[in-house]
Amino acid sequence: MEERSGFGYFLLGLGIGIAAGILWAPRTGEETRQLIADKAGEGADYLRNRAQEGSEYVKGRADDLKQSASDLYERGRSTVSRQKDTLNAAVEAGKQAYRDAVSDVKSTTGAPGTTTPGNV
Repeated sequence: MEERSGFGYFLLGLGIGIAAGILWAPRTGEETRQLIADKAGEGADYLRNRAQEGSEYVKGRADDLKQSASDLYERGRSTVSRQKDTLNAAVEAGKQAYRDAVSDVKSTTGAPGTTTPGNV
């Protein structure tokens, strides 16, 4: 029984609300529909503008990130190139040191066909 009376009060409140809305409506139905359409259009324009601003922001950030990535890539390339040059110079220095050491050993041991002051 309580469910019926609760539902009855709901229907009574709904009816009173509809009646009050009709009696005290500040605009006619046509004016209200036009107002709703205008506000919906304004909302759509607002969202469109915000989406465009967001898109421009994202494009700007993407360009910034591309430039940063490009800069990092170039710095990495130059670092690798410098390290490669340093390594090549070290290898060449090692080869030359080896050649010098072999040459010194040959000259001090008196290789056949060479004369040294102690060998005469």
